[in-house]
Amino acid sequence: MGEPARAAAAGPEGGAVRVMAIASLTPLEELDADPFLVDSRSQHAMCARWAADRGYVVTRELLVHALRSDHDVLWADVDAGHVDLFVVPSHRVLRAALRSVDEFTAECARRGVRLETAGLAEPRYDAEMKKRVHRRMSMPTAGYDGC
Repeated sequence: MGEPARAAAAGPEGGAVRVMAIASLTPLEELDADPFLVDSRSQHAMCARWAADRGYVVTRELLVHALRSDHDVLWADVDAGHVDLFVVPSHRVLRAALRSVDEFTAECARRGVRLETAGLAEPRYDAEMKKRVHRRMSMPTAGYDGC
């Protein structure tokens, strides 16, 4: 038999807590040095696991690099009431995704929006995994999705 169903955590208006997952857009050239920073799919998957474990729902996924803390893409869904908190896989990803972690953290505090770090174990990248990430990242316009 399966696990018992868990009630979703309640957001501010009684619905499920809505999460924006932030991943870093890191150049493919960094694959050997830091494969997880390049592998945005695994970053978003980690955020989704973190949210699901808490009964939250990911309503928005961002893929950004050195983004300003005041950029509209971060705040439009918050201002519209569609996002209750941000989650990132790790502080390392947050540093790559945003221009200033301190400014973003301060803006989150000012707006009353939580910022969480998933902190789950990163995948271990062997040569085959790196090859799959490389293929997926180098051929996105050809319709290849890495499956």
